[in-house]
Amino acid sequence: MGGVPKLRPGFRFQWEPAQDCHVLLYPEGMVRLNGSAGAILAEVDGQRSVADIVRVLEQKFPDAGSLAEDVEEFLQDAQRQHWILLS
Repeated sequence: MGGVPKLRPGFRFQWEPAQDCHVLLYPEGMVRLNGSAGAILAEVDGQRSVADIVRVLEQKFPDAGSLAEDVEEFLQDAQRQHWILLS
């Protein structure tokens, strides 16, 4: 999987203290994200490629081993859910 992911227009990623987790806000509602999803979307800035995001996360979480497959799977799912665009 290649490309540069970015949030779709109208979507906002943020930490929500009341939920004690990262959330993805959009006009129709909110998605509560687990820790892994939050860590991945925190790196989605419309500038970094998928490979760059994988590298950053592997540096942040060195004990996790290779994260490429997990990151790519999540981003594909996020694209299917219409949360992100891949250019």
